[in-house]
Amino acid sequence: MPARPRPGGEACERGTSAAAARGEHTHSEPPVPGPRPVDGRPVIRRASVRRQVLDALRTALVAGELEPGEVYSAPALGERFGVSATPVREAMQHLAQEGAVEVVPNRGFRVVVRGARELAELTEVRALIEIPVMMRLARTVPAERWVELRPLAEATVLAASSGCPAVYAESDRAFHRGVLALAGNEQLARVAEDLHRRAQWPLVDGRVSHGRADLLADATEHTALLEALIAQDLVLVQQLVREHVAGAA
Repeated sequence: MPARPRPGGEACERGTSAAAARGEHTHSEPPVPGPRPVDGRPVIRRASVRRQVLDALRTALVAGELEPGEVYSAPALGERFGVSATPVREAMQHLAQEGAVEVVPNRGFRVVVRGARELAELTEVRALIEIPVMMRLARTVPAERWVELRPLAEATVLAASSGCPAVYAESDRAFHRGVLALAGNEQLARVAEDLHRRAQWPLVDGRVSHGRADLLADATEHTALLEALIAQDLVLVQQLVREHVAGAA
């Protein structure tokens, strides 16, 4: 059985080519994201189905294939992924808890409409959390620990070069997760990643806000930040973190 698709891979290649699907109590729906079955076989393995569906839905959300304001039914999405509606509903309920979608009784799940104000608020909260933590780490973490994070920073540049926001989003979070893990505070890391993930969702028009050049510029800031941390340049660290968090919006 084929492995599930790499998050963001097919999603970014398909663009708007996904076919419309019919859902429960819905005459028509917008294009449903997700890979088509290959040779009649589901592309999603049965093991850890809900996690794989959740990952695929998150990828489609970041890629802009789950459009803000549109309603998607679990049976239609399940058919698209080659699974039953149950793991799709479970994954969608998880996304509802995160604030990405909302339940529409007897129809499915509506992708939440979000605007610039919400994104600005997320940016402010991220700055309030990440800047003081990063400054503390800059003073206390030895240079060799920062050097160990270079592969994560380089991975974001490689991901950005793909031009796919979904691929980059995952790599971007991995880098920030690695940095904040040095604080040794699991609750902080969890809250910070949740805020980061929400900041990556597309805006109300459904368009992905960053092109390849923007992604590469953002990724390059990771490398610059690491160099400043290695040098313990506190002024530069504060400036880069502030600009990086604001630029991610």
